[in-house]
Amino acid sequence: MAQILETVMLICFGFSWPINAYKNFKAGTARTISLPFNLLIIAGYLAGIAAKFCTGTVNYVTAVYFLNLAMVSLNVAVYFRNRRLDKARAAKDASR
Repeated sequence: MAQILETVMLICFGFSWPINAYKNFKAGTARTISLPFNLLIIAGYLAGIAAKFCTGTVNYVTAVYFLNLAMVSLNVAVYFRNRRLDKARAAKDASR
């Protein structure tokens, strides 16, 4: 039962990451994204994955951890894309 509840918790968190990545992608600016927050979430998911391996309880829940880790990593990639767009806009504005 604990694994099912853990999976439900991860799925609930996991649904927010693609929505957040899409919103940030559409915004086209890094000003609305907190890189330290995303890195902290990544560290948490890595700790959860490490705990699964340390306790020998690698199962389907571990796959959900990896999926969430990928979604938060996508947010980090969007951050760097948007930061590049912000710099390009700033350079264009400065050249006017």
